[in-house]
Amino acid sequence: MSKVCFGFEVHQPYRLNPKFNFEVARKKRKLTDIYFSSKNKEILKKVVDKCYIPATQIVLEGLDSGFKCAFSFSGTLIEQLERWGNDALDLFKQVAKHKNSEILAQTYYHSLAGLFEDKSELEEQILLHRSCMRNVFGVNPEVFENTEFIFNNSVAYTAKKLGFKAVFTEGVEKVLEWRSPNYVYSCNGIKILMRNYMLSDDIAFRFSSSLLTADKFAGWLAATSGDCINIFVDYETFGEHHWEESGILEFLRWLPVECMNRGLEFAKPSEVAEFDARDEIDVNDFATISWADVEKDTSAWLGNEMQRTAFREVKRAKTYAEHYSKDIWRYLQTSDHYYYMATKGGSSGEVHSYFSQQNAFHAFSTYMRVLSHYEMRCASRMKSRKAALALRVLPPEKAFHFCTSSGYTGFSAYSLDDFCECLKAIPEDSVSFHAGRGDFSKWVGGVLGERKLASDLGVCRTREEIIDVVDRRRCELWKLLK
Repeated sequence: MSKVCFGFEVHQPYRLNPKFNFEVARKKRKLTDIYFSSKNKEILKKVVDKCYIPATQIVLEGLDSGFKCAFSFSGTLIEQLERWGNDALDLFKQVAKHKNSEILAQTYYHSLAGLFEDKSELEEQILLHRSCMRNVFGVNPEVFENTEFIFNNSVAYTAKKLGFKAVFTEGVEKVLEWRSPNYVYSCNGIKILMRNYMLSDDIAFRFSSSLLTADKFAGWLAATSGDCINIFVDYETFGEHHWEESGILEFLRWLPVECMNRGLEFAKPSEVAEFDARDEIDVNDFATISWADVEKDTSAWLGNEMQRTAFREVKRAKTYAEHYSKDIWRYLQTSDHYYYMATKGGSSGEVHSYFSQQNAFHAFSTYMRVLSHYEMRCASRMKSRKAALALRVLPPEKAFHFCTSSGYTGFSAYSLDDFCECLKAIPEDSVSFHAGRGDFSKWVGGVLGERKLASDLGVCRTREEIIDVVDRRRCELWKLLK
């Protein structure tokens, strides 16, 4: 009979302040107080009362009776618990000490660093998380779970390099093909544990609508073949996403009992990782998987141009972060910010809307304003302040929005780098429209402060000449920052 492995994702982001603007930030020294929403405390306390305390008390009872499970805590969640939720943190510490529980590793900032081409930032954040788990819980995690189960061959290689026994990810059909998620696999020399998302989502998404009971679910588990059944859900499922009135907490209380009544045995992830790998899986970086939305790819965070723009700019901000607070740069990598910018429809869109505090464009605008202000603060400490200001990211109201005589083209430049790339893609009549009116020179000189470049652009007549002049200056400026 299959072993059953339960895992719980426990994470809360630092949500951005939707009212942030440059005027509010004037003369303020502590950036965390102006960048992040005052509602973070309120939300954390609500989740503590509805989920973390009651659910964890139930889990502790189950652990004493033979239940086994794993918890994955983000560093941003731990920080908030230390500030506003010590009672819940004390319960989690009891869980961490229990012989039947296991603490997993992840990125400290629950970030998208795993999608950076250079994996050094991912490594640093995993090491920060490992240190946090050691300091708070006294444990050294053996199994890694990347943010949102984002996984590819490079992530597997990084986890192997850092000495983990296994990596948790999604049991996606496009990777598994004819194979079952209920076995251990390997990738780049490390064991891979695949989430059974159908059974996991029966709890996470369909509990309230399907009248699911512990007895029924245990029966499904008992009838499932394989070496291991990996059930992994957001911990907030228990009391927050599904309220106590739905019966979800009683489901959590009785599920271990019903499983054991059927002879099912539980296993921790590190125990499952001892099983022999049935096969090798290959997930190249262009086919990265995750546990999000129906697509199970990266489109939950990078599916539209707003998300891709924000992600490009935060990667470029690394140069700025070296001169100021790296923490803030890393908080801005948290996956939730990009999730809120999604514009999907259907069932995926409904889930995004449930978690978002504002519409997608407002979320994007807030993010870009915060990132722009952060880079301006960083620029004040950099050797070439003028170059840093010229290359900084811009908020939407200062970006260059490419048009034709008929209207907006759909292309916008939020930095000089963006401007150069857009110039290669916009329609020819947009180039003529703006060049003829002197718009390029006005924006580069007035907004970016690049008067020499503005003058040079004034005499350019073709797209090729414009691109050449802009690209040459852009490269010169970046060299000044290195």
